[in-house]
Amino acid sequence: MLVAAAVCPCPPLLVPEVAAGAAPELDAARAACMDALGVLAASRPDLLVVVGPAGESGRGPHPEGTRGSFSGFGVDLDVWLGCPDADGVTSDRDGAEGADGMSPASPGRELPSSLAVAAWLLERTGWSDAPVEGLGVGEGLEAERCVLAGEQLGGRAARVALLVMGDAGACRTLKAPGYLDERAADFDAEVARALGAADVAALKALDASLAYELKAAGRAPWQVLAGAAEGAGLGGALLYDDAPYGVGYLVAAWS
Repeated sequence: MLVAAAVCPCPPLLVPEVAAGAAPELDAARAACMDALGVLAASRPDLLVVVGPAGESGRGPHPEGTRGSFSGFGVDLDVWLGCPDADGVTSDRDGAEGADGMSPASPGRELPSSLAVAAWLLERTGWSDAPVEGLGVGEGLEAERCVLAGEQLGGRAARVALLVMGDAGACRTLKAPGYLDERAADFDAEVARALGAADVAALKALDASLAYELKAAGRAPWQVLAGAAEGAGLGGALLYDDAPYGVGYLVAAWS
């Protein structure tokens, strides 16, 4: 069952080498992410699953040892999911196309950027507390299928922890990637409240169409979390809530 979860944003700018001169602007977000990962370690999980939004090529399971790269952002930096000595190959028993709508793993795939950021965070904390697996989720995956995928993840081990990557709305200001949308602030505020309160029902009820219009890439991963957390009795704490580039970045810890 799910024993803990950390929710973090997934902009590559979290990685200082990518942010370059702008790196200090996200120091507070990085610190909050470290605190959230500390909650995961303290839960002593048997398995950590990292969940994040992914394009078509990155959807489905990513085994421990899968490589990620920030070369697409102009930085010669590679990361690995969990132990880099793992073979990077897994069976498709949990990722087969079916109720969760996700495809089997393909050997040799790189991590999608959201999971690469997660791998960087885990390396930064020296994670060695449990095996690590990744799951890339399509941003358009229906809420019901997200919840079902989460329920399946929650049954993977006696003590499962989730690291859930995803940004809130990208329409908070005129200079935001999605320009200004007056609905974004209210949407993000409700997500922040739900994550801080570990409100599973509220996360399940998020409007997928509105999230898509607001470019909130975290909607599907948050609903995977909701499915995994159903009945787990976890409490939440909101550790960070800001929109420095017109994009909502939220950090929360559940335990």
